Amino acid sequence: MARLNIAPTKSNYLSMKRQLAFAEEGYDLLEQKRQILIFELMSRLARAREIERKVAELLRLAHAALREATLDIGSVALDGAALGAKLDAELKLTGQHLMGLAIPRVEFRAEPPGVPFGVSGTSANTDVAARRFAELLPMLAELAELQNAVLRLARELRKTQRRCNALSKIFIPSYRETLAYISGTLEERERESLTILKIIRNRLAMPAEEPANH
Repeated sequence: MARLNIAPTKSNYLSMKRQLAFAEEGYDLLEQKRQILIFELMSRLARAREIERKVAELLRLAHAALREATLDIGSVALDGAALGAKLDAELKLTGQHLMGLAIPRVEFRAEPPGVPFGVSGTSANTDVAARRFAELLPMLAELAELQNAVLRLARELRKTQRRCNALSKIFIPSYRETLAYISGTLEERERESLTILKIIRNRLAMPAEEPANH
């Protein structure tokens, strides 16, 4: 790793030492954030996969009931019955924050479904299909929230990982190498100064030569 191109002075050494301490502290904080993001991402991903399996199974049952209802009363009558179906529901979007990251929260509320259709003109399978499709709605809302959170957490994790890599593989090694270079240069200069001072002292300690008599 190439060292930074700065003058090897004591003031620069102290400044670089402070910058290195700051970079190492920043790396520790980013590493903690990375670990939390990984935990949150994996937990939400596991939950999303579980709900996807439940949604797939419920969709299979709902479509099976819909096919039976179509066979019972025909597609035209089924379309007419669907137009008269009502569902008292509310979809609410709020926000939550995690490590400075905004993640939408999806809340779905619905009144317990009663008998959606009249007795005449429909069949029991029509009611079953309507009930099963209604049961899907809260799951789909939660699944949308989880999938959105997974995407945002994954993006934030990639950004955090890049910053960790930049600090651990570029900045911190450069600072350390630069500090080692400055420290070595200052020590060499100090040794040279001591050597010169020692020579001067030795010369000053030598007795002066007496002038020759003529």
